[in-house]
Formats: sequence, C-alpha cells, structure tokens
Amino acid sequence: MGLISGKNSIRYNAGMHFSTLFFDLDATLYPASNGLWDQIRLRIFQYMREEVGIPEELIPETRDKYWKTYGTTLEGLRIHHQTEVDHYLKYVHDVSLMDYLEPDPDLGLLLKSLPQKLWVFTNADQRHAKNVLGALGISDCFSGIVDLLALKFQVKPRLESYQTALKLAGESDPTCCVLFDDLIQNLLPAKKLGFTTSLVGENGKPDGVDFYLDSIHQIQNIMPQLWSST
Repeated sequence: MGLISGKNSIRYNAGMHFSTLFFDLDATLYPASNGLWDQIRLRIFQYMREEVGIPEELIPETRDKYWKTYGTTLEGLRIHHQTEVDHYLKYVHDVSLMDYLEPDPDLGLLLKSLPQKLWVFTNADQRHAKNVLGALGISDCFSGIVDLLALKFQVKPRLESYQTALKLAGESDPTCCVLFDDLIQNLLPAKKLGFTTSLVGENGKPDGVDFYLDSIHQIQNIMPQLWSST
C-alpha cells in the first residue's frame, strides 16, 4: 500500500477486494453545512430542557459527556434519566427535512454504479434514516440499514457496533469493507478491526484514516479502485 501524505492523498492497492461499503447517514450522505444536523442538535437541547428538566446552563456539558461516554445523547438520557426511546427519537427528529434536503440524482447514480453491497450504518434510528434517504432520493441504493436499535444501543465508536454491522451485512472479513463517516472517532476503531476508512467532510483532521473526501460525491475521484476491486 502506498503512504498517505497530505489531506487528499490516496492509499491504493490494486489487489484489494471490497465487497461491502458502509455509509454513515447524517453529515455524511449530505453536507453538514446544510443546517439539518444543527436543527436536530437544537431539538436535542430542547428535549433535555423541556422533557427531562436539565437546567439550561448544564445542557451543553451534559450532552457532551453523554455523547463522549455512550456514543449518543440518547443512551446517556436512557441510563441516567429513564428516557423513553421512541418518544425521544420522534421529538428530536421532528424536523421538516424538505427545508434542508432535496433529491440528489447525481449521488444516486454514483452509488448505483458501485459494484459492492451498500449499507447505511448510523447511530440514529431506522425511521429517521429512511426519511433522510427518501428525501435525498437514494433509498433504493442500499441493501439495508444498521441503526441504533439493531445495534441494541452498542453504537459507534464501540467495537461491538462494527462487529454487529458486519454480521447484519453478512460479512465475515472487515478487510473487505469500507466505512465512510464524518467523525474521526467512529473511523479509528473500524480501522483497528481491518476496515478501510474514509473521513467525509471537514469535521476533524484525517490523521489515522485511509482516505479523505470533502464530500461524498468525491468517491470516484478519490477512490477509483472501488470500481475495479470486485
């Protein structure tokens, strides 16, 4: 394998065989800059204030602690405040997706041209994932969705989440898989297991991962070997 040097350098091995690609959902299949995730974050803060009763000044610190400890705010609220899962998920995702997302036919064509199996691998729930995929017009590009319920709340970046994702996708060899995610902390454990990893977007330096994409639309430019690896 070649060495990575610089932001958009490419690791390439002509003999690599990839059979399954995993894609994070929010801020990966659409740009973080469109404001959707910011709106969901506001809904999370609102839930913590109005439904859980956490004082306003403690919410940012509490959410950050839960997110870093458990992988999702929900898991912290579920453990420490007995939050009802479905109520939380409906509340925080009660956002008009059409205000932020629109069909992306170019992305659809790009994804459909990939010869591998494609799976969504998200810490959100399947209902939200299906709504986002529908708004983007790419629902038919994926074989399935690995969500926090399928993961039984053992979400990224916990090692169990990657093992569950492999099992659900029918994969036994992580070296045959690629993970695309906007969070470096979700990619590093996958890389240790043998996944090829690709950071998407501007959320952190790409140190320690295999590829870097400014946008998911760059897959073919940055990772052309995916079209010749099967």
